[in-house]
Amino acid sequence: MRQVLDIWNASVLGRLLAAVCLWFGRQWEGSWVIRRFLSPMAGEESSRSSVFFRLWTWVRRWLSRLYAALHLDRLFAGSIFLQTWLWCAAAAALAPVLPTMCVAALAMVGYGSLALNLLRSRERQLAYSPVNRFILLYAALYLAGTFFSADLRGSLPAGALTAAFTVFSVVLYNAVTGRRQLDALIALLVLMGAAVSCYGILQYLFRWGYQSAAWVDSSMFASIQFRVPSTLDNPNMLGQYLILMIPLGGAKLLSARDWWTRLLWFCCCGAMCLCMILTFSRGAWLGLLFAGLIFVMLINPRLILLAPVVLAALYFVLPESVIGRFTSIGNLSDNSTSYRVFIWMGVLDMLASGYWLCGIGPGSSAFNRVYPAFSYHTIEAPHAHNLFLQIVCDVGVCALAVFVMVIFQYCRNLCVALKDEKDWASRILQIAFLSGVCGFMVQAMTDYSFYNYRVMFLFWVYLALGSLCARRDRLPQGGLLV
Repeated sequence: MRQVLDIWNASVLGRLLAAVCLWFGRQWEGSWVIRRFLSPMAGEESSRSSVFFRLWTWVRRWLSRLYAALHLDRLFAGSIFLQTWLWCAAAAALAPVLPTMCVAALAMVGYGSLALNLLRSRERQLAYSPVNRFILLYAALYLAGTFFSADLRGSLPAGALTAAFTVFSVVLYNAVTGRRQLDALIALLVLMGAAVSCYGILQYLFRWGYQSAAWVDSSMFASIQFRVPSTLDNPNMLGQYLILMIPLGGAKLLSARDWWTRLLWFCCCGAMCLCMILTFSRGAWLGLLFAGLIFVMLINPRLILLAPVVLAALYFVLPESVIGRFTSIGNLSDNSTSYRVFIWMGVLDMLASGYWLCGIGPGSSAFNRVYPAFSYHTIEAPHAHNLFLQIVCDVGVCALAVFVMVIFQYCRNLCVALKDEKDWASRILQIAFLSGVCGFMVQAMTDYSFYNYRVMFLFWVYLALGSLCARRDRLPQGGLLV
């Protein structure tokens, strides 16, 4: 890779394009919008002066006294329940293969472990991240919206799981206290992504698992007989999961220091990319292409000039079924495309009738109680097939605004870190976490990404790890267990 870059940089065309790109780059960086976006954000001091932090400090002080009065420090001395990173890492790494409630149980142990550590050591403070306040507000809105649902009983499990999995992002952010823990957890996620992908490839070869007739229009794609769901029950959900994992695999590959490690991460990336193809999920393909575009542009913008060559090569390498599936994007004669368009039209009518402010409540039960009255051509659907529309359906436009602020602050946090980052390993991880979320948001426009609770859980895990990578160089080396 470096030899190719050296040859390109020495060429006349390369130097000319570099000069043009540098000129545009200086104009871009000098603009008021970019300078404002990359300016330092409000620090930890402003957060600690808030009413909510003072209330938390007061509650914690009394609970710590109760903890000491009951001599719980002796009971939990040396206990494995104090190893918060271990429990949180287990929940994050095993989420793609465990049932949802098992993931929730591990997450709850992580919650309890962090609480024990905070009560046990009064000197330990919650770690600060600019995005955490918006994450907590988003979870609070979802929990509050649950109690105003059109079907309270049906919305309670969905609302409680959403709030718990969302706040887990803050728990994980506090559970990781050292660079070694952060790097180990990222490696575990990539290895698990490769394992899930290998199982998906075996599914395709041996035709294991359930296939739904609704997953593909057989009249248009007769050559597609099987779409891989792997352990996530649905090929679109698997595609969204892989959008998050593939950039991390690429980051581990580019930051590897020896050939054996490079070979390992290369095999992991290859398995995940092959499995992504076998999902035949067009939205996921678009999301991954967008993530790859962001990834390449942030590493070296001049590499984007190779995009036409790569796309042309893919045209000759990929099978006709894949090319036909991809070029059908936007074709309204495809049943799955027209199905989504009609659902979006019905959902927009439903929201316009007065549900846009507070929503109808989380979960399929509440959605199916209200949506049928507005559906086009009596099309049935369990959700809005669009993450942003579904958030408004669930708890209203205020929750969507907060969610947008979560993504904005997360991206801004990583961009500010990238501006001054000198360490290659930290920089490439920051790029990976930024590009993965951007690709995920593209896919979210075509499907309800949080319909699978484990994918939702991994998304919030991803945000926590990305925020940690923004300050990776400031984390102590530490050990895995403390």
